[in-house]
Amino acid sequence: MHKELEHKFVTELENNQNIVHKVCTLYTNNRDAHNDLFQEITIQLWKAYPKFRGESKFSTWMYRVALNTAITLYRKNKRSIPTQDYESVIFKIQADEYDATEEQQLRLMYNAVRQLGDIDKALIFLYLEDKDYTEIAETLGITEVNVRVKMNRIKTRLKTILNP
Repeated sequence: MHKELEHKFVTELENNQNIVHKVCTLYTNNRDAHNDLFQEITIQLWKAYPKFRGESKFSTWMYRVALNTAITLYRKNKRSIPTQDYESVIFKIQADEYDATEEQQLRLMYNAVRQLGDIDKALIFLYLEDKDYTEIAETLGITEVNVRVKMNRIKTRLKTILNP
């Protein structure tokens, strides 16, 4: 039975690992921190998996565990030494037809989102992942009305950050 559970978990994780990578990108700013958080989230998912009853979609449950793990670790490490940013370390090989506009816009958006509080960051992330308010509420454990109110405030804040 344990092997069957392990196989099912690994398959689900492989099929949904982009969720974990996106959460890691949101809460970290360098490759080592990203890898550490990815590993920690994977460990927490495995520990919690036996309790996953399938009452929600695996991906919804995975978002919840990943975001809770990231937020918990982020709060613990707030007093740590600042790390070097991805962009200052990674060299990108660009094709001639490469257009950096979209990448630049994404970078600006990530920088703006990083300035939000932990819960707001998770909320806007799920919104940008095309989750509806019902699924966001379920994932974060808050009411749908609260999601709508917070979302309006977050949008206003992001507009201010992106267009000072």
